[in-house]
Amino acid sequence: MSFCKKKHNVSVRYGETDQMGYVYHGNYAQFLEIGRIEWLRAFGFSYKKMETDGIMLPVLKLELEFKKSAFFDDTLTIETSLQSIPSYFIEFDYQIYNQNKELLCNAYTQLVFLNANSRKPIRCPKNILEEISKEPDFGK
Repeated sequence: MSFCKKKHNVSVRYGETDQMGYVYHGNYAQFLEIGRIEWLRAFGFSYKKMETDGIMLPVLKLELEFKKSAFFDDTLTIETSLQSIPSYFIEFDYQIYNQNKELLCNAYTQLVFLNANSRKPIRCPKNILEEISKEPDFGK
């Protein structure tokens, strides 16, 4: 189940490629981070403000399944969606496409909400749940 899908475009920079011209596999984790940050921003939340408010979101799990390669100057579309309603954890599914709408990568991340001071897990902030629940496809 995936819902609350948001899209964000990025251009592949030269420094993100290896000597063969392919996007280096380690850079996909950064693309996912861009997708998450922009997903939060689409709901009116700033990751920076969350940290200032004492909430951290470290990654617990990261899964990538590569289908095709991306290259310098490609325009990538990162589709980020929730896998389930957040509790202590928030789980995202991702699909990354190139400008030709070819699927390059499927991915998944699981993050945990932490109190920045105690470093203990906390529930997803109510304001986040309230905002995402306004989406027409919430929980579907």
